[in-house]
Amino acid sequence: MERLEIKADLTVSEAGAIAGIAWPFNAGPDLTGDTITKGAFNLAVDDLPMLLGHDPEQVIGTWEEVTETDRGLEVRGRLFLEESRRSRAVRSLITGGLIGGLSIGFRTKTATGSAGKNRVITALDLFEVSVVRNPAHPRARVTGVKSGQAAIALAEAINRAASALRSGKTV
Repeated sequence: MERLEIKADLTVSEAGAIAGIAWPFNAGPDLTGDTITKGAFNLAVDDLPMLLGHDPEQVIGTWEEVTETDRGLEVRGRLFLEESRRSRAVRSLITGGLIGGLSIGFRTKTATGSAGKNRVITALDLFEVSVVRNPAHPRARVTGVKSGQAAIALAEAINRAASALRSGKTV
């Protein structure tokens, strides 16, 4: 059975716009000993969900832009503030400094070394990016949050996808 792995600068606005570095490049290994190289990321889903703590039952937003830069895997998205009390609470926790980490959920495709022993991952499928208190990589952080309305159509699409995943249907 293949394993879904969890890894991850984060900012959020009054309107729910959120940005961060989900995986920093050239920052050394994470707490489990893994390093992910630039060019390794393949998006495995069309709409990348934003989860709270890797819990598929807690879709709190969507990542609208996912880009590999020299800094790392940069993400920009929107919390579902109008649709979810949980999303509003997460925004408050981020702005209050109580949480501020990002962590990625992925499946390794190509790597050298063993998991937890300085593995270098050169290809992976990215399934989600979560907001977390303690990221696997200490430099994976929310970098910004902005105001604005949540994208209702996108929220509905993510909720439909999450529901389909829970029921075992193909999305």
